[in-house]
Amino acid sequence: MADDTSKTHDLEDLLAVMARLRDPDTGCPWDVKQTFETIAPYTIEEAYEVADAIAREDTDDLKDELGDLLLQVVYHAQMASEDERFVFADVVDVITRKMIRRHPHVFEDASRREEFMTTDLWDRIKTQEKAERGDHGDARSVLSDVPVGLPGLTRAVKLQKRAAKVGFDWPDLVPVLVKVDEELAELKEALAADDGTVSKARAAEEFGDLLFVMANVARHLGVDPEAALRGANAKFVRRFESIEAALASQGRGPKDATLEEMDALWDAAKTDERKG
Repeated sequence: MADDTSKTHDLEDLLAVMARLRDPDTGCPWDVKQTFETIAPYTIEEAYEVADAIAREDTDDLKDELGDLLLQVVYHAQMASEDERFVFADVVDVITRKMIRRHPHVFEDASRREEFMTTDLWDRIKTQEKAERGDHGDARSVLSDVPVGLPGLTRAVKLQKRAAKVGFDWPDLVPVLVKVDEELAELKEALAADDGTVSKARAAEEFGDLLFVMANVARHLGVDPEAALRGANAKFVRRFESIEAALASQGRGPKDATLEEMDALWDAAKTDERKG
């Protein structure tokens, strides 16, 4: 099936393409051998690439990345249909019903808008859904259904939010910042072993504790820690590329410069950014 460049493809075309790719006789050998487990990492990667396009404000790239992410949904649905578990239409039906059900203030009763914005209505509806389908999770813990596969900082925030809902939380940011100082001090203590060595396991544990409490800082600030870190990463790349450009104008590269020279160029890039 050659691509007709004069045609604008729709979702049905994409579903047909995926079915063709997965055909055991005439499909692509690579696609045919994939499983839910082997495709899952690509699904996660594509979601991050969508976030990256948004952060870069590149709408053309965003369109492309959203297509890649949609392909992941189609891919999983196609594999499920081959096992006669569900089809793509079931996915669409489930999410549509879920959105209608969880937004009663939009689809049922507009007077519930204030309730939705000021209470835990969304979570109550989710709890009711689980009860109706007999999914009570692990009755021993309010944390049991926070997915283990989430990025670490995101999962930390979700765990903290769950604990906060049952009263296990600091009342404001001040004691959280005190805890930051405490965890940083413990990391420094671990690194300052008398014999000049430190257990990698102990250092990793203390560093993990520090990251966890920093996720709590982000939660109290209403900041997405993953987005904040992506912003910091982008800033680092931008400023380091400024260093490279400045050195290149002198006919040099980073390997030809001292740390002091590069640090001064970093500060110059930082100052230029703040000037706008």
